[in-house]
Amino acid sequence: MDNQEKNQPVKDRAHQKQKMLTVLGIVLCALLIPILVLNCILIVKSWVNKDEIPNINGYTPLIVLSDSMENKIMEGDVIVCQRIEGKDVREDYVIAFFDPASKNNSVVTHRVKNIKEENGVLYFQTKGDHNNDYDNVWVPETALVGKWTGFRLPLVGHIAMFMQTTGGLLVCILVPLAFFIGYDFFRKKKAEQVKQEDLDALRKELEALKAARAADGEEPSKQ
Repeated sequence: MDNQEKNQPVKDRAHQKQKMLTVLGIVLCALLIPILVLNCILIVKSWVNKDEIPNINGYTPLIVLSDSMENKIMEGDVIVCQRIEGKDVREDYVIAFFDPASKNNSVVTHRVKNIKEENGVLYFQTKGDHNNDYDNVWVPETALVGKWTGFRLPLVGHIAMFMQTTGGLLVCILVPLAFFIGYDFFRKKKAEQVKQEDLDALRKELEALKAARAADGEEPSKQ
């Protein structure tokens, strides 16, 4: 068995490690980059329009902070609501709205149970699926944020909330950056190591070939 055959298992293991690191990097980017970009867009929009919930082409991502809609929507989920007019709301829709009973304009996502009209304004009676009672205050259509599209990302809200902090932004930027710098360094070092091993193996083969030729030349000729 020559040196190249001996080194082949080492090369195969190195190649497998590189493939694993590449896949890990792709997965990391697939998870963190979209959330980071989405957060940046929403933060910028919230600065530009401070009186409105930021949306992207009429769609608003929201982080669920309570268990009032279990088991349909769970705490920590990220859900997406589509902008909708009050006249288009129907009973049993799950809507997001500014809570009229809240003093800090918190947004609630509950199910519509009844609809009424007073003085030309529509009002919605809402209830959380997990709650025993209806909400105390009817929701005016002016407080409507949108209708839940049915799309949700389980537990991603916890990550999104962390990424909205200064520490979270730093972590989500620095960790992928450090990973790719480390991966590039490891890849180059490994490539140089494999190249050097190949050169050493080639050098040994040449020396062995020269020694074999020299030995053949010193042998006496046979008659």
